[in-house]
Amino acid sequence: MSVNLPTFAMNKYHEIMAYLIKNTCIVSDNKKIFGDVLIKDKRIERIDGNIGTKGKVTEIDGTNQHLLPGCIDDQVHFREPGLTHKANIYTESRAAVAGGVTSFMEMPNTNPPAFTQELLEEKYAIAERNSLANYSFFMGTGNDNLEEVLQTNKKKDRVCGVKIFMGSSTGNLLVDNPLVLGRIFEGSELLIATHCEEESIIKHNLQQLKASKGVLEPADHPIIRNEEACFESSFKAIQLAKKYDSRLHILHISTARELQLFGNMLPLKDKRITSEVCVHHLHFTSDDYARLGNQIKCNPAIKAPHNKAALWEALLDDRLDVIATDHAPHTWGEKNEPYEHAHAGLPLVQHSLLLMLYYVKQGKISIEKVVEKMSHNVATCFDIKDRGFIREGYYADLVLTDLNDSTTVSKDNILYKCGWSPLEGFTMPASIKHTFVSGHLAYSNNAFDEAVKGERLLFDRG
Repeated sequence: MSVNLPTFAMNKYHEIMAYLIKNTCIVSDNKKIFGDVLIKDKRIERIDGNIGTKGKVTEIDGTNQHLLPGCIDDQVHFREPGLTHKANIYTESRAAVAGGVTSFMEMPNTNPPAFTQELLEEKYAIAERNSLANYSFFMGTGNDNLEEVLQTNKKKDRVCGVKIFMGSSTGNLLVDNPLVLGRIFEGSELLIATHCEEESIIKHNLQQLKASKGVLEPADHPIIRNEEACFESSFKAIQLAKKYDSRLHILHISTARELQLFGNMLPLKDKRITSEVCVHHLHFTSDDYARLGNQIKCNPAIKAPHNKAALWEALLDDRLDVIATDHAPHTWGEKNEPYEHAHAGLPLVQHSLLLMLYYVKQGKISIEKVVEKMSHNVATCFDIKDRGFIREGYYADLVLTDLNDSTTVSKDNILYKCGWSPLEGFTMPASIKHTFVSGHLAYSNNAFDEAVKGERLLFDRG
């Protein structure tokens, strides 16, 4: 990857509304086909074996490359408003697009948190001005904003969901009042996304370990935030969802034990309870704390190797439904505090697709399955309108990848505002050549065209 990532010259390039991707391997709907894709007026107009065109069309040679639907990341933290010393919607959406992520759903733990309809719409306004990718934002929940949360039902075609932290988080985002939890699960008409870790278990483990050790270190993180804390909280969320027939999506599953809570007997569109796994829980294990320390401190914790093996098995047999990042940047200084004060979270959105393509080349997963878990299934889980697939009439959110070209993560090519990655020095045997966002060629051969911004995701919830 080039160390210099310029923005396209401001000329008439961005005014061209039609593109023809020629001679490429199109990966969608669990199959590969070879042919051409015509993009016009934001959407995929035609998919065929050999498309001829008339008029003003920009051709892109896709020979020996794979065309994928853009990834949809259902869990990112872009830190705006209020925490923009770490990241902002512009910088992180730019990194996302360079990594083949064309749409994101951002979490409410900003400053102030998105606890009111007004604050939620302010985030949409920022994204409309600054986001290179398509966007949506979760409504935040606390113990004292129930009425605001339930008002989100009126926007069920324009908001991705409601987020509940059923474990410790920043500020007052922890929802631990059982009456409030019940009312949210009973009253929400939107998908409820949960961070599941049992706070009482975490506090007990922390006290016990401090009493025995005194000074704690990064390797203690999965002992404090252990399998039991995750399982008990996920089990509680599922009980509530079943009681009220809520649409529940449990984020960042990290333990083998939790996997017994999920099934693969129903097609995804019929599931009321779905699950997400993140790329760092598929890639790292607790053995990596010795090398990376606080760089891989995150919540829920990266745990012992048997959990990683179980997550892969459940991903491939469809107990785990989608792959995301939980992209959560912090400054280098914040990560290098002593363990107890070091901030939890990893920046990953620029490298998630490339990392999964690494596992494709390793023979761990097929490219069709990667597309299913990072694009198709996210669109299906959230009822996203006209995105997530390469189909005629759908928005042209597309990524052209080269599986014969390598990308090494380095300080010179990291686009996150925080400027670091736990993957530094790691080489992935693929590269992102072009990224289209709603038909706009936003990224091409290490350069950006920022003349057109991403669009607000819309949802078809009937």
